[in-house]
Amino acid sequence: MAGGKIKKPKPGKSEAVSHYQGGVPFHKSKGQHILKNPMLVETIVQKSGIKPTDVVLEIGPGTGNLTKKLLEAAKSVISVELDPRMVLELQRRFQGTPLSNKLKVIQGDVLKCDLPYFDICVANIPYQISSPLTFKLLSHRPAFRCAVIMFQREFAMRLVAQPGLRQKVDSSVVRIEPRKPLPPVSFKEWDGLVRLCFNRKNKTLGSIFRQKSVILLLEKNYKTLQSLQNGSSGVEDDLGVLGDTTEDISMEVDGGRDDNDEMDVEDGDGNAGDESDFKEKVLGVLRQGDFEEKRSSKLTQKSTFLYLLSLFNKAGIHFSSS
Repeated sequence: MAGGKIKKPKPGKSEAVSHYQGGVPFHKSKGQHILKNPMLVETIVQKSGIKPTDVVLEIGPGTGNLTKKLLEAAKSVISVELDPRMVLELQRRFQGTPLSNKLKVIQGDVLKCDLPYFDICVANIPYQISSPLTFKLLSHRPAFRCAVIMFQREFAMRLVAQPGLRQKVDSSVVRIEPRKPLPPVSFKEWDGLVRLCFNRKNKTLGSIFRQKSVILLLEKNYKTLQSLQNGSSGVEDDLGVLGDTTEDISMEVDGGRDDNDEMDVEDGDGNAGDESDFKEKVLGVLRQGDFEEKRSSKLTQKSTFLYLLSLFNKAGIHFSSS
């Protein structure tokens, strides 16, 4: 298991489990699943294109079926595993073998860990961390050569599908190669914008950006940056102290609010007037790029969202620290 919380089952409540090597129970409700098919394991290793000089980052090794093949092909393997039971099983499996010196195991949540240097990433992950893990990998520096990840098929198809298409749920192995050169964009900012837009992908962008919670969060970063720039060095240094609004925005937008939560500000209150001015500034950016009536589900991510992010940044509006 790669990320998320491990919870003990409450007394009296049963949970569907599967027993594999060593009798270790896998909890499907927590996203744990094992690669049992040897042909699939071989395919993943082959598609990874591992060289004998490569350092491989493995996320969610479980009991080590894939780990063994990676160790045989690579210079070394760094495995990140959240579940302490799986960590013990993994260490026990390779203890005393010639492969043990090539393996380093990190126990922890991959979404919270500082990732070390690696050339290739191979991951068999709980599907619920697909999006945040993808963005974390893409923001890692130095850039890796490729990542081969087992995604839920619906997520995998959304990575490559044309706007508006939907797919049935299954699993797919996806190979990701960072663009060279890398796009001139902060991946944290990109993540913040895209999460915000796609939490309600069928709403218009104008409707999404009119929400009071969104306006307040973006205005907080805007004012922080403006204050710092009035008496400090440069924009790049200032961006580093901005709050990361990605999670806060996601929680607010995804918390059951609807478009009736849009902010209608009265001019009688000074603060309300300031907020109203900033709201118009945000909506002005959308109008500048003809985005106000557009819906995220109908837009392509390659150029359109990069353009939208650039318009916001030029107006001094940021979604996260760089």
